[in-house]
Amino acid sequence: MIVTPLDSAILDSKEQYIFYHKMVDFVLKGLIVSIQKEKLCTEKELVFFKQYCDLLLYSIEAMRIKYMYDEEDNMKVDLTESGFPNYLEFRYLFNDLSLRNNYINKLKDVSELQEEFLDQLLKRKEPISRHKLFQAASIVYYTSVEQKYIFNRFVQGKIIEASDTASAQYMTSWSFFDVAHNRPFVCYMYFDFDGKSVESAKNSIYEVLKNTADRKMDLDTMAYGIDRKLTDVRPKHIKRIDLGPLHNVFAKDENEVTHTILQSIASKDIPLESYAMTMKIDEVYSGSEFTEGGYFSKQTLQKWSDVIKQQYVFAPHRIIQLLYNKNPEVMNRLAKPPIEMPKLVLK
Repeated sequence: MIVTPLDSAILDSKEQYIFYHKMVDFVLKGLIVSIQKEKLCTEKELVFFKQYCDLLLYSIEAMRIKYMYDEEDNMKVDLTESGFPNYLEFRYLFNDLSLRNNYINKLKDVSELQEEFLDQLLKRKEPISRHKLFQAASIVYYTSVEQKYIFNRFVQGKIIEASDTASAQYMTSWSFFDVAHNRPFVCYMYFDFDGKSVESAKNSIYEVLKNTADRKMDLDTMAYGIDRKLTDVRPKHIKRIDLGPLHNVFAKDENEVTHTILQSIASKDIPLESYAMTMKIDEVYSGSEFTEGGYFSKQTLQKWSDVIKQQYVFAPHRIIQLLYNKNPEVMNRLAKPPIEMPKLVLK
C-alpha cells in the first residue's frame, strides 16, 4: 500500500496542536462512555476498546510534544474521511523512537537548559526562544515517550474466555489503522477451539489475524480467510468497529456530515470546536458448515450470515439539530437516533 501525506491538513501552530489534541481526547473519552451507556459493546469488549483508544490517545499526545515547537516540520491530519493523524505520523513516531538513545545522547543536559531558561527569564527579562523550547520539548519526548505504547498498524489483544452469554467459548480482539482510510478499526472474534490447548495455538492464531485481518475488507471475506487458515479454530461471530470519520474543523473531506459542519462553522452558526463522530459496526455470524477440498485434504468451514451493518452518529445536541435540518436522509439511515455527547468548550 502506497501511503502519501499529500492529502493532509497541516497543524502549524502551538495553539492548533493544543486544540486538536484536546478535541480528539475529549471525543474518544466521551465515545467510550456513550458506547457503554448505549450497550453497543459488551463489558469485556469495552475493556479492550478502551485500551486501544488509550494507545491512540497516547500516540497523539506524543505527536503533540514532538511537534509543539518544531520549526522544521508539522503534524499532518488526514483528509480522506478520517479526521485522525495521517498514518505516516504513527510510522514516524515509531521509527523515531527506535533511535531514541542516539538522540538522548545529543540532547543538552536538563540542568544546563534550566539555568539558561532562568537566566533568560529572570536576568534578561526576555521570552524563551522557540529553539530553546523545542530543545526542552525534545527532552520530554525522548525521555518519557515509550515506543511500545505507540498505536501501530496492527495491535493484537489477548485470547480470553468469552462471557457465558457469548456464542462461543473464546474471544480475542485486535485493532488496526487502515492505511487507505487512515482510520482505526477495532475487531472482536468469538470462536470455539477443537485442538488440545488454545494457549499453545495462540501464536499461530495471532499470525493469521495479523496477515489476514489487518485492513478493511468485506467482513464475510475476512471471516472466511481466518476460518480457512486456522483448521482448529471455528469462528462463530466476528464484530468490527470502524472509528470515524471524526468530523471537525480540521477535516476537509467530501462527507456530508463534515461538509455541513464546516459550512456552519464558516457561517458562524456553530462554534469552531463543533464536532461529530461517525461510527460503524459490522457483524457476521456463522450458521451451518460445509466441507471444502479434495478427498485427502478436506476441511470443514463455516457458512456465514449476511453482514449486519449499523451506523451511528455521536454529537452534541446543537450539532444533532443541525444534522437533522441539513442532512435528514443521513440521520434516517442510522441504526438508532444520533447519540448525544457533551459539547467541547475551549477556555
